[in-house]
Amino acid sequence: MKREALVIKVCGMREAENIREVEALGINWLGLIFWPKSSRYVSERPDYLPQHVKRVGVFVDENLDTVRKKADDYALDLIQLHGSESPDYIRALKAPSSIIKAFNIATAHDLEQTKEYEGIVDYFLFDTKGPSVGGNGVQFNWDVLKDYHGKTPFLLSGGIGPEDVQRIQAFHHPQCIGIDLNSRFELSPGLKDITVLRKFLNELNR
Repeated sequence: MKREALVIKVCGMREAENIREVEALGINWLGLIFWPKSSRYVSERPDYLPQHVKRVGVFVDENLDTVRKKADDYALDLIQLHGSESPDYIRALKAPSSIIKAFNIATAHDLEQTKEYEGIVDYFLFDTKGPSVGGNGVQFNWDVLKDYHGKTPFLLSGGIGPEDVQRIQAFHHPQCIGIDLNSRFELSPGLKDITVLRKFLNELNR
């Protein structure tokens, strides 16, 4: 995978100044979580929303009308579905935003569930199976992704941390377009450590 093509998504943002600082690092996508049970839940509209990167809204088995309204209110470029949303649910959504469907992966068998979403969503996101819906800070074995032969491009997620630069650079898959960063770059839930994130991105792009 070409490094210059790598999409950097930073997820779990909600504080205006922190959003400004992360956006200024030159990332590509910034994620806002609209799942009330998340410790990074966006309960109030931040005073600043990103202007120069794509906005991603994360939902978990949410009512269709709520997803559509949030997508409109926040001018979301992408909608990430992190629950058990079916292909029929996604078809019914009919959102102008691009769709990311997240899957929790532990073994190659878990990749089978992606097949019915081929041609329905724009991207997959492969995360770790854990107690929380994302943001667990735990990695799964990326080697199982060699058994993913789908045509839908994906983002690599699940506990990626500051020490993983070489591991990311060594990972190659023809459909991997980027990485998703969250809990391992936080000072507290929803507040990213700008110094650590900047250092990581500089090393990754070196």
